[in-house]
Amino acid sequence: MGVRRRRPDLSGVVVLFGGRSEIGLEVVRRIARGRVVVLAARRPDDLAEQVHLVHEAGAAAVHTMHFDADDTDSHPALIASVVADHGPIGTAVVAFGILGDQARAERDVAHALQIAHTDYLAQISVLTPLATMMRAHDSGDIIVFSSVAGVRVRRANYVYGSTKAGLDGFASGLSDALHDTGVHLLLVRPGFVIGAMTKELMDSGVSPAPMSSTPDQVAEAVVRALHRRRRTVWIPWAIRPAFVVMRMLPQAIWRRMPR
Repeated sequence: MGVRRRRPDLSGVVVLFGGRSEIGLEVVRRIARGRVVVLAARRPDDLAEQVHLVHEAGAAAVHTMHFDADDTDSHPALIASVVADHGPIGTAVVAFGILGDQARAERDVAHALQIAHTDYLAQISVLTPLATMMRAHDSGDIIVFSSVAGVRVRRANYVYGSTKAGLDGFASGLSDALHDTGVHLLLVRPGFVIGAMTKELMDSGVSPAPMSSTPDQVAEAVVRALHRRRRTVWIPWAIRPAFVVMRMLPQAIWRRMPR
């Protein structure tokens, strides 16, 4: 039997894990029209602005729910409750995470473990029951946000980068596991994104990396790749050949590369 390349499910429920994510919200706004949307975040009662934006984008209904990324034991029941309350999930946007403080993580093991837990282990904890649920319904799209920081981990942000390397590998394998099913996984590899998550870095004097993008630009590329049924998308596209070259740099040069 040939591989099924279905179009995106534009009728099922849209769930954003990380209801305050700038990029996640921009993606949801672009696919929300006529659909039920669930914004899942740690403080669901503090999402009035996000709910308004999604309503303005044409969503049929917008709901909020409590989601603690680090409470991994709660994730299977939470996903099951979305299906029970609102119907099958058509599109899941997994867009939560923390950047952390590299300098602190190098000397504070608790902080390093927090970054690893939120940016890697908690992602697996959400993706695994999501994929299981979608397999049972034989349909659905999962959008996972990796980063070029995980393609070749740099000295300047190796704690965060290592979690993205792990997530990238996990999501790539999961995508292969879903390849001959009705479920599609899109792995997103953006470069430096100028937004709320990186504001503190820039305020501290860190300049945006070359080929930086904005949340709007990332979301446009993600939705375009979703409709084209791509398995991976690099943002901007030119960063992919750039990293082919970067992978060949000698380690002595690579370790001096900035964030």
